[in-house]
Amino acid sequence: MAQKEYTANFEKVLLHCVAQPDPMLSMLEWLCEELMEAEISQKVGASKHEQEKERSTHRSGYRPRRFDTRMGTMYLMVPKVRNGGYIPFFVSERKRSEAALVQVIQEAFVQGVSTRKMNKLAKSLGIDNLSHSQVSAMAKGLDEQVQEFRSRRLDDSTYPVLWVDALYEKIRYDGRIISMAVLLVCGVDETGKRHILAIEPMLEESKQSYTQLFENLKERGLKTPSLVVSDAHKGLVTAISESFPGTAWQRCKVHFMRNILAHIPHKDKESFAAQLKQIWMAPTVEEAHQRAEQLVHKYEKRFPEAIQILENGLEDSLQFFCFSKLDARKISSTNMLERLNREIRRRTNVVGIFPSKDSYIRLVTTYLMEYEEEWSVSRSYISQLAIQQTLQTNAA
Repeated sequence: MAQKEYTANFEKVLLHCVAQPDPMLSMLEWLCEELMEAEISQKVGASKHEQEKERSTHRSGYRPRRFDTRMGTMYLMVPKVRNGGYIPFFVSERKRSEAALVQVIQEAFVQGVSTRKMNKLAKSLGIDNLSHSQVSAMAKGLDEQVQEFRSRRLDDSTYPVLWVDALYEKIRYDGRIISMAVLLVCGVDETGKRHILAIEPMLEESKQSYTQLFENLKERGLKTPSLVVSDAHKGLVTAISESFPGTAWQRCKVHFMRNILAHIPHKDKESFAAQLKQIWMAPTVEEAHQRAEQLVHKYEKRFPEAIQILENGLEDSLQFFCFSKLDARKISSTNMLERLNREIRRRTNVVGIFPSKDSYIRLVTTYLMEYEEEWSVSRSYISQLAIQQTLQTNAA
């Protein structure tokens, strides 16, 4: 009886798909939905609407996700869970040709490659029959995803810690090839998960450009953070203080050390750097000050310029001690962004000179969207308990 009922239901599905403009794509979409339902039920420990005491978490609605295949593009409603995150296995484990398809379109579209050449590239991956309309449709889809990601609302979460940095890329602008600043902002939410909050191209790093960046974030719903970590660019530091009154600023210790070591002779660099590093490895802020004083007394006559820079910027580089619950290694520098920037450069090197700032933003944002998705199902970057304790302390 059960077998007959299942067969009858399946026939209804087939008849529904056959009536659609693209029956095979419709069938694939139905199959993906069934696979997600089975996978999410296993992850939660209970089927939909089932009351189960042994369940590991709960469902929490759905989120739309574009999924490109050789049959075409479909928009899936991916189930969300309260704890742990969820990415369908067929998205994270799809075949190389499927994963490469979007990447080929992205990079070829960015470089203004002809449809004929794009077909040649695609065929090298075992993908046939790329038409101009398909290329245009996917390019349009990319732009829509990029715009949605870059303009999404930030009201739903609090981001107590932000990291801000800039990298430079060669971009064709107004008929010239220039080195354009691309400003990147990452943050951790109240659960300790990392998020990419902004990717903005600017003609220069200045107070005005950074103020515009922060005002755009505030318009999207960003609440005032507790701590911002960055280098000591004057325009950036001023924009932070004016845009986020009451927010602490942590000067990146790595950039700070580089600034100091630039005034140390090469033969003394290794020894001096080893001693300098000990300041930020101190267990307390008092001990850090003591180590700094010892270094000043030892080298103020030999390296006066380096010591002057150390004395002027020391306090700003020790602000992380005020957030004792948070991992000092992660909030004392912009290393997290430095690693991300290296990965961006590794991928953008295949392009070289971008034909426009829009082409750069299109390609990089799609990569960063992938990182954000991976972060959503990985371990918290900073302990959730530590974040909650910090938020409570600041609210008191």
